[in-house]
Amino acid sequence: MPHAKPNHSKRLDPRLPFVFDTRTLGLADVRSVSRTAAAPASLGAGLVSVPEGADLELEVRLERVTDGVLVTGVVRAPLVGECARCLDVFTSATEVCFTELFTHDADDEDADGYLLDGDLLDLEPALRDALVLELPLAPLCAEDCPGLCSECGVRLADAGTGHAHAGAGTDQTPGGSPAPETRKER
Repeated sequence: MPHAKPNHSKRLDPRLPFVFDTRTLGLADVRSVSRTAAAPASLGAGLVSVPEGADLELEVRLERVTDGVLVTGVVRAPLVGECARCLDVFTSATEVCFTELFTHDADDEDADGYLLDGDLLDLEPALRDALVLELPLAPLCAEDCPGLCSECGVRLADAGTGHAHAGAGTDQTPGGSPAPETRKER
Protein backbone atom coordinates (compact mmCIF):
# COMPACT_ATOMS: atom_id res chain seq x y z
CA MET A 1 0.00 0.00 0.00
CA PRO A 2 2.86 2.53 0.29
CA HIS A 3 2.55 5.27 -2.26
CA ALA A 4 5.13 7.90 -3.06
CA LYS A 5 4.18 11.50 -3.63
CA PRO A 6 2.39 11.77 -6.94
CA ASN A 7 4.26 13.32 -9.82
CA HIS A 8 2.35 16.60 -10.16
CA SER A 9 3.76 17.22 -13.64
CA LYS A 10 1.54 14.36 -14.82
CA ARG A 11 -1.84 15.03 -13.21
CA LEU A 12 -4.63 12.53 -12.96
CA ASP A 13 -7.31 12.68 -15.61
CA PRO A 14 -10.61 13.49 -13.83
CA ARG A 15 -12.48 11.61 -16.58
CA LEU A 16 -11.00 8.26 -15.53
CA PRO A 17 -13.58 5.96 -13.94
CA PHE A 18 -11.88 5.64 -10.54
CA VAL A 19 -10.86 9.30 -10.21
CA PHE A 20 -13.04 11.57 -8.08
CA ASP A 21 -12.86 15.38 -7.96
CA THR A 22 -13.02 16.67 -4.39
CA ARG A 23 -12.90 20.42 -5.16
CA THR A 24 -16.53 20.95 -4.21
CA LEU A 25 -16.12 19.33 -0.79
CA GLY A 26 -15.89 21.90 1.99
CA LEU A 27 -14.68 20.99 5.49
CA ALA A 28 -17.03 18.37 6.97
CA ASP A 29 -18.97 18.14 3.68
CA VAL A 30 -20.14 14.73 2.52
CA ARG A 31 -20.96 13.60 -1.00
CA SER A 32 -22.24 10.21 -2.14
CA VAL A 33 -21.49 8.96 -5.62
CA SER A 34 -22.69 5.83 -7.41
CA ARG A 35 -21.10 4.73 -10.66
CA THR A 36 -20.35 1.70 -12.73
CA ALA A 37 -16.79 1.30 -14.02
CA ALA A 38 -14.93 -1.29 -16.05
CA ALA A 39 -12.62 -3.52 -14.00
CA PRO A 40 -8.92 -2.87 -14.58
CA ALA A 41 -6.55 -5.64 -15.65
CA SER A 42 -5.02 -8.08 -13.17
CA LEU A 43 -7.63 -7.67 -10.47
CA GLY A 44 -7.34 -11.04 -8.79
CA ALA A 45 -5.28 -13.50 -6.84
CA GLY A 46 -4.48 -17.14 -7.43
CA LEU A 47 -7.47 -19.13 -8.67
CA VAL A 48 -10.06 -16.32 -8.71
CA SER A 49 -10.25 -12.86 -10.29
CA VAL A 50 -12.51 -10.13 -11.55
CA PRO A 51 -12.61 -10.35 -15.36
CA GLU A 52 -10.94 -7.39 -17.05
CA GLY A 53 -13.58 -4.97 -18.34
CA ALA A 54 -16.38 -6.43 -16.16
CA ASP A 55 -18.77 -3.93 -14.58
CA LEU A 56 -17.83 -2.90 -11.04
CA GLU A 57 -20.69 -1.22 -9.21
CA LEU A 58 -19.35 1.46 -6.87
CA GLU A 59 -21.12 3.28 -4.08
CA VAL A 60 -18.72 5.82 -2.60
CA ARG A 61 -19.10 8.34 0.21
CA LEU A 62 -16.54 11.15 0.19
CA GLU A 63 -16.12 13.17 3.38
CA ARG A 64 -13.73 16.10 3.81
CA VAL A 65 -11.90 15.82 7.12
CA THR A 66 -9.04 17.84 8.57
CA ASP A 67 -6.38 15.40 7.31
CA GLY A 68 -7.80 14.92 3.80
CA VAL A 69 -10.74 12.98 2.37
CA LEU A 70 -12.25 9.96 4.07
CA VAL A 71 -13.63 7.49 1.53
CA THR A 72 -16.16 4.87 2.56
CA GLY A 73 -17.28 2.58 -0.20
CA VAL A 74 -18.88 -0.60 -1.36
CA VAL A 75 -17.92 -2.38 -4.57
CA ARG A 76 -19.87 -5.22 -6.16
CA ALA A 77 -17.89 -7.28 -8.63
CA PRO A 78 -18.38 -10.44 -10.69
CA LEU A 79 -15.83 -13.19 -10.17
CA VAL A 80 -14.54 -15.98 -12.36
CA GLY A 81 -12.33 -18.68 -11.00
CA GLU A 82 -11.22 -22.27 -10.85
CA CYS A 83 -12.52 -24.48 -8.04
CA ALA A 84 -9.70 -25.51 -5.71
CA ARG A 85 -11.21 -29.00 -5.32
CA CYS A 86 -12.53 -30.06 -8.75
CA LEU A 87 -10.71 -27.54 -10.99
CA ASP A 88 -13.94 -26.59 -12.82
CA VAL A 89 -14.39 -22.99 -13.93
CA PHE A 90 -17.13 -21.17 -12.03
CA THR A 91 -18.60 -17.68 -11.76
CA SER A 92 -19.90 -15.84 -8.72
CA ALA A 93 -19.95 -12.33 -7.31
CA THR A 94 -18.62 -10.50 -4.29
CA GLU A 95 -19.39 -7.35 -2.35
CA VAL A 96 -16.58 -5.61 -0.48
CA CYS A 97 -16.80 -2.66 1.92
CA PHE A 98 -13.78 -0.43 2.52
CA THR A 99 -12.80 2.78 4.29
CA GLU A 100 -9.61 4.68 3.45
CA LEU A 101 -8.18 8.10 4.24
CA PHE A 102 -6.61 10.04 1.37
CA THR A 103 -4.21 12.75 2.58
CA HIS A 104 -2.55 15.72 0.92
CA ASP A 105 0.97 15.01 2.17
CA ALA A 106 2.86 11.82 2.84
CA ASP A 107 4.38 11.67 6.29
CA ASP A 108 6.26 9.03 8.22
CA GLU A 109 3.30 8.29 10.51
CA ASP A 110 1.07 7.14 7.63
CA ALA A 111 3.51 5.67 5.11
CA ASP A 112 0.90 3.10 4.09
CA GLY A 113 -1.78 5.63 3.21
CA TYR A 114 -3.14 6.99 -0.05
CA LEU A 115 -2.46 10.46 -1.43
CA LEU A 116 -4.62 13.06 -3.10
CA ASP A 117 -3.29 14.52 -6.32
CA GLY A 118 -4.31 18.13 -5.75
CA ASP A 119 -8.09 17.88 -5.50
CA LEU A 120 -8.24 14.57 -7.37
CA LEU A 121 -8.54 11.21 -5.68
CA ASP A 122 -7.57 7.99 -7.49
CA LEU A 123 -9.62 5.21 -5.91
CA GLU A 124 -8.18 2.37 -8.03
CA PRO A 125 -5.23 1.42 -5.74
CA ALA A 126 -7.43 1.38 -2.60
CA LEU A 127 -10.17 -0.49 -4.43
CA ARG A 128 -7.66 -3.05 -5.73
CA ASP A 129 -6.21 -3.58 -2.25
CA ALA A 130 -9.63 -4.03 -0.62
CA LEU A 131 -11.02 -6.31 -3.32
CA VAL A 132 -8.00 -8.58 -3.76
CA LEU A 133 -7.61 -9.03 0.01
CA GLU A 134 -11.20 -10.29 0.22
CA LEU A 135 -10.84 -12.90 -2.51
CA PRO A 136 -10.74 -16.50 -1.25
CA LEU A 137 -7.40 -18.30 -1.38
CA ALA A 138 -9.11 -21.62 -2.17
CA PRO A 139 -12.33 -20.75 -4.05
CA LEU A 140 -14.99 -23.42 -4.42
CA CYS A 141 -17.62 -23.92 -7.10
CA ALA A 142 -19.96 -25.07 -4.30
CA GLU A 143 -19.48 -25.42 -0.53
CA ASP A 144 -20.10 -29.18 -0.78
CA CYS A 145 -17.87 -29.80 -3.82
CA PRO A 146 -16.45 -33.33 -3.38
CA GLY A 147 -13.43 -32.63 -5.61
CA LEU A 148 -11.63 -35.18 -7.78
CA CYS A 149 -11.09 -38.91 -7.33
CA SER A 150 -7.58 -39.46 -5.98
CA GLU A 151 -7.24 -42.65 -8.07
CA CYS A 152 -8.44 -41.67 -11.56
CA GLY A 153 -9.01 -37.89 -11.40
CA VAL A 154 -12.69 -37.98 -12.39
CA ARG A 155 -14.85 -35.21 -10.95
CA LEU A 156 -16.66 -36.93 -8.06
CA ALA A 157 -19.82 -34.83 -8.49
CA ASP A 158 -20.17 -36.31 -12.01
CA ALA A 159 -19.10 -39.86 -11.07
CA GLY A 160 -21.87 -40.44 -8.55
CA THR A 161 -21.92 -42.20 -5.19
CA GLY A 162 -21.07 -45.64 -6.59
CA HIS A 163 -17.65 -44.57 -7.91
CA ALA A 164 -14.98 -46.98 -6.66
CA HIS A 165 -11.79 -48.72 -7.81
CA ALA A 166 -10.65 -52.34 -7.50
CA GLY A 167 -8.40 -52.75 -4.50
CA ALA A 168 -9.68 -49.54 -2.96
CA GLY A 169 -9.74 -49.62 0.79
CA THR A 170 -6.44 -51.50 1.21
CA ASP A 171 -3.64 -49.36 2.42
CA GLN A 172 -0.58 -49.95 0.27
CA THR A 173 2.69 -48.16 -0.08
CA PRO A 174 3.64 -46.64 -3.47
CA GLY A 175 5.60 -49.84 -4.24
CA GLY A 176 2.48 -51.98 -3.89
CA SER A 177 3.29 -53.73 -0.59
CA PRO A 178 0.86 -53.46 2.31
CA ALA A 179 1.47 -50.44 4.50
CA PRO A 180 2.94 -51.24 7.93
CA GLU A 181 0.54 -50.90 10.84
CA THR A 182 0.96 -47.80 12.90
CA ARG A 183 1.20 -48.01 16.67
CA LYS A 184 -1.74 -46.39 18.42
CA GLU A 185 -1.01 -44.09 21.33
CA ARG A 186 -3.03 -44.53 24.53
